[in-house]
Amino acid sequence: MESCVHIYCGDGKGKTTAAVGLAVRASGCDKKVLIARFLKTDHSGEVIALGTLSGITVIPCEQSFGFFTNMTKEQKTAAGIYYSGLLDTTLKKAADESFDLLVLDEIMAVCNYGLVNEDQVLRFLADRPEKLEVVLTGRNPSERLLLQADYVSEIKKIKHPYDRGINARRGIEY
Repeated sequence: MESCVHIYCGDGKGKTTAAVGLAVRASGCDKKVLIARFLKTDHSGEVIALGTLSGITVIPCEQSFGFFTNMTKEQKTAAGIYYSGLLDTTLKKAADESFDLLVLDEIMAVCNYGLVNEDQVLRFLADRPEKLEVVLTGRNPSERLLLQADYVSEIKKIKHPYDRGINARRGIEY
């Protein structure tokens, strides 16, 4: 079976939700899934639920740096070192341990912010194991990432409670 690259992008809510749904589907079909989350802590409800499913490994995100726009120069440097290491660990594990599906949640953001090297992601996609399906999520994928993708789904915000001052709610947005 030929593997594909998926991109879930756009300004709407649901990119991670779509990726998690695919991970659950793959797990239900006895596939081995690896998920790495960038710019997010492990306090989201889906991380807890995914941990109960057979065949799904979530690499822990053990450091939080807050919103990129609020980071100091030193925090951005530390975040770059941390997320580059997280990416290295994830890509090595995905290649070495015969996973069927890899989800890189918010990878576009860390690429766009310069916290990881997009060239490394592109090289991995081009040289990935033959059976490894890969999902990339986040806003504003580069043209180079779009060219590597087989599926591109844009999730567009039409309306969102945040626009009315309603903050993210546990169990719904995280």
